Amino acid sequence: MYSTGQALLEDYYTIAKIGRAGLHTHLLDANTRLCTATTELCFLQSFGADGSPTSFDDIDETDTLMLFGHNVAETGTVLFERIMNRKKKTGKPFIIVVDPRKTATAMEADIHLQLYPGSNVALLNGILHVILKNGWVDKIFIEKHTVGFQEMKESTNNWTPEKTSMTTGIPVDILLNAAHRLGKTPSLVTTTLQEVYQSADATTACVAINNMHLIRGLIGKPGCGPFHMAGQPSSSANRTVGGVGTFPAHRNPANPSHIKEIARLWNVDEAKLPVGPEKGIEEQIDLMEMGRIGFFWNIGTNPMVSLPNRRRARAAFEKTFVVVQDPFLTETATVADVVLPAALWGEKEGVMENADRTINLLRKAVNPPGGIRTDFEILLDFANRMGLKDRDGHPLIAYKTTEECFEEWKKVSQGRPCDMTGITYEKLERCNGLRWPVNDEHPEGTTRLYTDFKFPTETEYTQSFTKHQFTGRPLTKKEYEKKNPNGRAILYPITYLPPAESPTEKYPMWLTTGRLVWHWHTRTKTARSPFLHIAAPRGYVEINEVDAQLLSLVPGELVRISSPRGWIEVPARIGNVAQKGLVFVPFHFGSWEGREAANELTADFTDPLSKQPSFKQSACKIEKMRSQHIVTAEDTLQSLANKYCISVDDLQKANRLTSPYDIQIGKCLEIPVSTINVPIPPYLPERRR
Repeated sequence: MYSTGQALLEDYYTIAKIGRAGLHTHLLDANTRLCTATTELCFLQSFGADGSPTSFDDIDETDTLMLFGHNVAETGTVLFERIMNRKKKTGKPFIIVVDPRKTATAMEADIHLQLYPGSNVALLNGILHVILKNGWVDKIFIEKHTVGFQEMKESTNNWTPEKTSMTTGIPVDILLNAAHRLGKTPSLVTTTLQEVYQSADATTACVAINNMHLIRGLIGKPGCGPFHMAGQPSSSANRTVGGVGTFPAHRNPANPSHIKEIARLWNVDEAKLPVGPEKGIEEQIDLMEMGRIGFFWNIGTNPMVSLPNRRRARAAFEKTFVVVQDPFLTETATVADVVLPAALWGEKEGVMENADRTINLLRKAVNPPGGIRTDFEILLDFANRMGLKDRDGHPLIAYKTTEECFEEWKKVSQGRPCDMTGITYEKLERCNGLRWPVNDEHPEGTTRLYTDFKFPTETEYTQSFTKHQFTGRPLTKKEYEKKNPNGRAILYPITYLPPAESPTEKYPMWLTTGRLVWHWHTRTKTARSPFLHIAAPRGYVEINEVDAQLLSLVPGELVRISSPRGWIEVPARIGNVAQKGLVFVPFHFGSWEGREAANELTADFTDPLSKQPSFKQSACKIEKMRSQHIVTAEDTLQSLANKYCISVDDLQKANRLTSPYDIQIGKCLEIPVSTINVPIPPYLPERRR
């Protein structure tokens, strides 16, 4: 069962119960594997349980904000406006952006650390080296509330500013400036997103960020902590209730007492609860290829666009009986044996959990079309038709409504880090959302975790016995006990490895992928919005000016991009990528009718801990489609129309352009720039306007 990050908590909990207790399978995953699996694993490694230590309130209070691989101007527009409004009024926070591209977010940074692809860990080791060398650490916090400091410190010894600069491409003076700020700031929030999670050594990089906060004692305090973001509106809920590889309520599948507790709560035979190692979607594709998965139930996600190396993934799906449950006929529906139409979010009721643990209630706004059911109703009907029973012969799924389901879930959450026993639908509506834990001790919710500097790392309580930080091998209970965390956070030595795939003579360029402000993931919904589709109707490639000159490219010219896995043909946009040898392709596009899907090219290597694919570093080459060309006035006009994805007529009328960030477009046209109506989103700061 492969689900989504956009469903409701009650859907995920029902998937967890049907999957484990009804179908006896541990092959539960979701597209959160592609999005935020690294978030979960780095929290388990460092703190003993999932859940963000910080909240959005901390971003409003912090002195320094490091946006690490997080292009918030395009992927979190409301949050970006919130950050920039505060900075305009108060001068805070001081913003450090880590990104190989000069994004709209990087343009607003006080320091932009523009590093080579795949060098996140090297950068963090270099920063930690400077902080430790200068003694900018909280020795009392380290001694009382962490374990593993000495080994962690030794792993940074060789990462001098000069070595770090050579590996990352960041000048030494900029490195030292950033390290000084991070070492001396009284408060710090570090956010991360896809450019970290989908990169080489993803979990290692996020653990290194946790290390930095721990050695400085900047966690559990206002305006402090690592904020490893969620990329979708409710992916955190899926992890919390066990609809993916995790066990419900942050329980440890390697701890027999936790399995026994779930068996008691669900009234099932604990021997039948599957406790095998979790399998991410890429491992499940391996099993499909071997004929070991015969039935694949895809709920509310579009893997035929979102998966890396998607031609290989499609071949695996075509060997399997596939059910697609979705409101829309997606690209994945083309490989389905059965399609179950499902209601949209405004046609259903339940709760969602966002990136900072806030639980919100969604009430149904309208009824779905006749005959259409919600995901929740489909799951309940399936359990009934399958005759799934508990140990006493009663229906396994006894609840009938989402509110009844939530009341059952509350009992499962009791006493765990995500305790929600103090929540009711009525209270959520009255309080406009609550952050877990919400219980007798915290009746109004919890703004930030670990304010008492006590971490859920006790052996019998922890969600995980952790994994080997280098190989990803799950540790045994005895190995975990040797660390003796016992309520303390765990520091790790950090080892840098180059990306699994790098440019070669045949494929000499780096390919990275990412999001556009106009679209959401695979465009299943946003492509159906006329304005959003007009703003960004097709894929393209961004290429550095120097690389474009070497290839004699003009803006809008069609090029072929090839990798060891496939090829696409898209128009070129010149100048938005500041690094020579790096190209960027948005990942939203994936129609089977065209060849513009970024995931025709991306590598399907995975992080050894989180099993998250490394979309952000693939090798590629760009080929000019024309051998020679004489540029005419008509060609220039057409190339500009291609660049901005509009018609020549619209361009001639100077009616609409679709790149709000290219304010210099007047240089490309033989008409006064004042006559061009460039749409400027309201969230762009004044100086960018």
